Amino acid sequence: MMNIIAMGGGGFSTEMDNPRLDRYILNQSEQLRPKICFLATASGDDKEYIKKFYTFFNEEACEPTHLSLMEPVVEDFESFLLSQDIIYVGGGNTRNMLALWKEWELDKILEKAWKKDIILAGLSAGAMCWFKEGISDDTPGNMSKVRGLDFIRGSICPHYDGDPKWKEGYHTFIQQNQIEPGFALDEGAAIHFVGRDVHVAVSSRPNAGAYRITAGKQEVNEEMLDMVHLSLDQ
Repeated sequence: MMNIIAMGGGGFSTEMDNPRLDRYILNQSEQLRPKICFLATASGDDKEYIKKFYTFFNEEACEPTHLSLMEPVVEDFESFLLSQDIIYVGGGNTRNMLALWKEWELDKILEKAWKKDIILAGLSAGAMCWFKEGISDDTPGNMSKVRGLDFIRGSICPHYDGDPKWKEGYHTFIQQNQIEPGFALDEGAAIHFVGRDVHVAVSSRPNAGAYRITAGKQEVNEEMLDMVHLSLDQ
């Protein structure tokens, strides 16, 4: 099936009292207690971020674990990751994360995981990484183009309804043909891809949207996808 769930923001990172997106990810697994591994590489394996992951997922029907590149305790990354049911990637610095992944060959391992039907999910940097390219605020004062793993064609912009720099920057990049057309995700919105195709767009907030963005004659074309607002048990 090759599932990827890309989130614009939300989940346990920012919505501890709103578990809809994270439960949606867990519910896509056929396992009663799926093994879910957190990659916090983009945050520099921030210990508080990892602790927050366990605080939420220890209370859910799953078996949470994490893989740190800063303080690795696993000898065989490939065997460890390919034994998981879900791999969940956190936010942070996309460019640094991808560089570290390539150094440790996690990019190749994650492609194997995807093709092995392990569910891949993540928000912000953890959403952007699966696409061919995206925009990032990793460079101070500027939005920049970042090349991802190219599992999904086109580009992605998270935090679309957050700081205006994301929406404005994405529109500029697309309209000037500096980046391929793609998708934009509000905070609390996600797109679930099966293979490279959109399966469904879901949200944890009533007004959160997911959009298809293409270049137009004078300005970009913005098409909102049909949204499914999640209940607490979906």
